[in-house]
Amino acid sequence: MSHEVHGLGDFYSSPAGQVAARLLRRRLRTLWPDVRGQAVLGLGYASPYLRLWREESARCVCLVPSHMRPWRWPRKAPSRTAIADEDSLPFPDLSFDRLLLVHGLEAAENARRLLREAWRVLKDDGHLMVVVPNRLGVWAHRDNTPFGHGQPYSPGQLEALLRRQMFRVERRDAALFIPPFHSRLLLRGAGVWESLGQAIAPRFAGLTLVEAQKDIFAGVPVDVAKARRRRVVVVAQEGI
Repeated sequence: MSHEVHGLGDFYSSPAGQVAARLLRRRLRTLWPDVRGQAVLGLGYASPYLRLWREESARCVCLVPSHMRPWRWPRKAPSRTAIADEDSLPFPDLSFDRLLLVHGLEAAENARRLLREAWRVLKDDGHLMVVVPNRLGVWAHRDNTPFGHGQPYSPGQLEALLRRQMFRVERRDAALFIPPFHSRLLLRGAGVWESLGQAIAPRFAGLTLVEAQKDIFAGVPVDVAKARRRRVVVVAQEGI
């Protein structure tokens, strides 16, 4: 499955995208309030959210999978955003303390390999935060937003997938209860929708958030495989 990064950039520059980003950032900051001195990786299209931790983290990097067709971006100065194959991340083992996966799992060509790579680059006590469209939410059924493309997940489906890929699920959350309005007037009530949704209808959120920890005791021996070359395709501009 291939997704245009241009479409994501256009969405996040729109009023609906700005509201969605603000609401999700609020939940992420609550879940990860302090990452001082830690290395953070954003995988998928995480730039709108990594700004939460760039100043306080020791290292903050964003990586966009190459199948999202990033070669149409204009060339600018190098930045902390890179592009590489999702099943062959260009980082050594045990590189990151935290990994945020957003606009990634639902669009993955191979979700299991993507999560295994996430497991590999996380430190032994590392934490993974996965954000996916909720199968029961309105946003997953509207193809005029990026959350309406790819594979949506129910919370149970996501948790089962994470356990199979050697993660221990720690907590679940939800965000984006406001319908996908495009009117600025209707979007002004986003805070009210979010508060009411959290209180009375958490199952129908637009997004499911699941935090999991790397489970080093879940690994099993496998046959020795030939090492694969890991390469970065291109380095993209700041602020995408």
